[in-house]
Amino acid sequence: MRQTITLILLLSTCPLLSQSNNDNSYTILFYNVENLFDCKNDSLKNDEEFMYNGDKRWSHKRMYKKLTDVSKTILACNGWKAPALIGLCEIENEWVIKQLIYNTGLSSLKYNYIHFESDDHRGIDIALLFQREVFTPVLSAPIKLSEPGSEFYTRDALYVKGAIATDTIHLVINHWPSKRGGSLQSAHKRVRVAEKITAHIDSIKQIETNPKLIIIGDFNAEYTSDVLQSFITKNDIDSQLKPDDVSHHRIGGSYKYQGQWSLIDHIFLSKNWLENPNYDISHRIVSLPFLLEDDLTFSGVKPYRTYIGPRYNGGISDHLPVLLNIKRLPPPNH
Repeated sequence: MRQTITLILLLSTCPLLSQSNNDNSYTILFYNVENLFDCKNDSLKNDEEFMYNGDKRWSHKRMYKKLTDVSKTILACNGWKAPALIGLCEIENEWVIKQLIYNTGLSSLKYNYIHFESDDHRGIDIALLFQREVFTPVLSAPIKLSEPGSEFYTRDALYVKGAIATDTIHLVINHWPSKRGGSLQSAHKRVRVAEKITAHIDSIKQIETNPKLIIIGDFNAEYTSDVLQSFITKNDIDSQLKPDDVSHHRIGGSYKYQGQWSLIDHIFLSKNWLENPNYDISHRIVSLPFLLEDDLTFSGVKPYRTYIGPRYNGGISDHLPVLLNIKRLPPPNH
């Protein structure tokens, strides 16, 4: 299924709006962009497959197509109002981030970025893009999750505190260990990461009462999994986007494996904030037509991914983005 939507065709002729500092609403996007690598060999990373002569035959042409497609997704995900904050995972380095925000359709929207090199052996990192006229970072740091001296190496999480609209928020962007080797066999890795993130959140709560937490990312775990249920309870967070909300839809999750949709990309908020009647908060999976292709093996549709194994498929990502809209309501008239 290859569809071109009118919205994308109009992007070149209609200006998108930035989110205003005077606006009490803002949007946050999270997107696993499936191995957004440059074409160079980094001697400190296992990135050889993403070279001209590597297993994936990666090239500048393929890279810039992917950059353009990711920018289209960001531009189209929320109508004419671009997200103020964008959490990305599976980006290789600062260079590809700069290509994305300065040399694509995002260039007019004044995004800046926060990124730290992580300990991941393959070199895949996390980054935050933010509209610099809307969001003011106060503090940022990697959350180190690897354990030096052991065989437990994984990508860092990213912590950012900042001011947006009328809120001071604490944002943690995650990319938890994959299910490679089997869900049960790898579960202990996600448990260890969950414990470390919880410790970081506890340190925030020791300094600030009822902080506005936004915990986003690819958790490689379903909402109903033991590790996430424990994580949700311990940190007093929750999400409106749950399996029961999407299971009956054509798009039953953010990721599809062997014909089965799963919701493993999440946006969690502090529970007291999520339930605050002074806010209008909504979550959704972004399932624009150009992000999907026909699932010829299992029926229906699936994310239009860049690679299927070593074979170049020409798509954007094997994940769908998830979107959060937050609006502070005006006080009632008396």
